[in-house]
Amino acid sequence: MRGELMERLIKITAEEERLLRGGKVEKALYTSGQGFHADSERLLAQGQLIAIRVHTRFAPFPEHSHDYVEIMYMCSGCTRHTINNGPPLTLQAGELLFLNQHARHSVERAGREDVGINFLVLPQFFDYALTMTSPGNVLANFLADGLRRGGGELSFLHFQAADKPPVQNLVENLLWGLVRPQRSGSRLEQATMGLLFMQLLEDLDGLSRESGGQSRPVLAALREIEENYRQADLTRLAGELHVSLPYLSHAVRSATGKTYKELLREKRLSRAAALLTETTLPIDDIIAAVGYDNTSYFYRKFRERYGVSPRQWRLETLGAPPPSPRHF
Repeated sequence: MRGELMERLIKITAEEERLLRGGKVEKALYTSGQGFHADSERLLAQGQLIAIRVHTRFAPFPEHSHDYVEIMYMCSGCTRHTINNGPPLTLQAGELLFLNQHARHSVERAGREDVGINFLVLPQFFDYALTMTSPGNVLANFLADGLRRGGGELSFLHFQAADKPPVQNLVENLLWGLVRPQRSGSRLEQATMGLLFMQLLEDLDGLSRESGGQSRPVLAALREIEENYRQADLTRLAGELHVSLPYLSHAVRSATGKTYKELLREKRLSRAAALLTETTLPIDDIIAAVGYDNTSYFYRKFRERYGVSPRQWRLETLGAPPPSPRHF
């Protein structure tokens, strides 16, 4: 990260000065309620959809939740988190931790060199970013879980992306855009977030196995769709995870609101739509490439989803990126 930006971020804040004198984290700075539920109205300006705060150092940060999505990025050093009473999770420099509205977490005391940035994001900020990715992906389901009243299975995601320069560059660009607001404002920030999502989804090997929350098998099922949509098989995956097929099927539906078959079909159709737009491959080859051997079934489902035949889609969208259906 460029020195000028780090110089800004490492400065000790007024709140941290009080902590260095022996104080404790003041809940009143974050919430007006009795419990510790951080309130976006206190932390974001009116009409603001995204803001940044340097993670508070020099004292443990008590267990809390929030009414926004929090993305923590470690610029240097590390922080140790406890999420939903699970085992400690260490966030190293260059890594990202996504926490939705149903996550409860605390953070151990951080030292001066443990510089972390919290992106505080209202869910509607992600609308444009998600149109840049395929539907049914891990990030889309994570965000959707945050909107469910009863909560979901994917309350946090841990991306170990320190060795991925494109991810690091995009996070730094997003930081600069928020530190130095530009006239293009929120739209540019939303597009940068979309590019960040695309990079994170490009290589899900960086998604920590700790991620997910209550049900890691659900996360494994979503990874299977994202990484192996052509040959994805829930029965095989259940065997590899040593869980029953009915249990895994029910867990996926409870977590996402859709069946595994529906999620897989969404992924295959969106990939087919992209190939129709971005390549000159024959339609039959595209059908096979996304994992279908029943041509008539593919044509029927494609028309149901996009309202036109594959050939019409190619003619109408050739040269333009295909718009993805809404995720929420």
